[in-house]
Amino acid sequence: MLMVSGFDKYYQIARCFRDEDLRADRQPEFTQLDMELAFTPLEDMLKLNEDLIRKVFLEIKGVELPNPFPRLTYAEAMSRYGSDRPDTRFDLELKDVSDVFRNSSFKVFTDTLSSGGIIKALCVPSGSQHYSNSALKKGDIYNEAIKSGAKGLPFLKVSNDGTLEGIPALVSSLDRNEQNHFLKLLSASSGDLILFAVGNEASVNKVLDRLRLHVALELGLIDPSRNSILWVTDFPMFEWNDSEERFEALHHPFTAPHPEDMNDLASARALAYDMVYNGVEIGGGSLRIYKREVQEKVLKIVGISSEQAEAKFGYLLEALDMGAPPHGGIAYGLDRLTMLLAGANSIRDVIAFPKTTTAQCALTRSPSDVDPQQLKDLSLQTTVTSSK
Repeated sequence: MLMVSGFDKYYQIARCFRDEDLRADRQPEFTQLDMELAFTPLEDMLKLNEDLIRKVFLEIKGVELPNPFPRLTYAEAMSRYGSDRPDTRFDLELKDVSDVFRNSSFKVFTDTLSSGGIIKALCVPSGSQHYSNSALKKGDIYNEAIKSGAKGLPFLKVSNDGTLEGIPALVSSLDRNEQNHFLKLLSASSGDLILFAVGNEASVNKVLDRLRLHVALELGLIDPSRNSILWVTDFPMFEWNDSEERFEALHHPFTAPHPEDMNDLASARALAYDMVYNGVEIGGGSLRIYKREVQEKVLKIVGISSEQAEAKFGYLLEALDMGAPPHGGIAYGLDRLTMLLAGANSIRDVIAFPKTTTAQCALTRSPSDVDPQQLKDLSLQTTVTSSK
């Protein structure tokens, strides 16, 4: 709205509330730096923010970040790392090995492929020496796979003579030439451990992303002195919500679609970008939709009818009619960025009065019961029974 009113650029420091599950780098209340700029192409937007973050890291940590920042598309990040915020301080990458097992006799794999799933593998250098068969069948690494949604953890080991050993039916499903091709695809050698995940693409990536980080921490593959920063770009505009059987905006429904994808918005890429530092998203943004007809099409795809769009966003649609400039922006989580710059392990270490994992304040004991008179004054009624 400020862009339409004539402001060509602005920034604000905003207090925000996050209605999401909490973790080490999340709190229900957080501080965000927002910036918005008109007539700023994508490349200029990325360069401006690279210059900003390079200056911040140089002045605060004495660290020189690369110029320019490396980039990965969303598709590349998910394919190679199973995550849209990959930690690239270590080299473990995922490999799609579906074609290797397409004519295999190993039923678990072939059934997955015939139902439209995929098979990915993670090769852990010298992993056979670190992980025993019992650990892989019921130890911590197995439990990590189960926690991320896997039904099991298929694995193979590369023996000293370069042959595969492990589940007999899996080993025997590949002849010698196929085994050689498989090992070459993974760049695997003697002593390596190969972990598998099978299923739909999203679940496979989730499992191997978690295992990749778990293995890296256990084997000391992450150099704490390294600083890895990159952009992830070309996110999908939408993702499918199975439970509600509809599309949802992956970022928000005001993100501009890629100009090359305008004829098929449902599968379009977004002009969106996330800045990732050591596997943590520190900022994200997009170029915005500035034409009414495009905005109405996007709202329709996420299930908002013309009548609903007018009721909820009529002011925005009217503003776009008046002539909004091309514009875009980005937002940084200041608390999270401060945590990383300070070398802290939790966002709770760098904010005043942090909340517990149940979103409660240990000092003021809030949220607490509301005084009945306050509810009466606001014509509100609660059906929640007090725990006291």
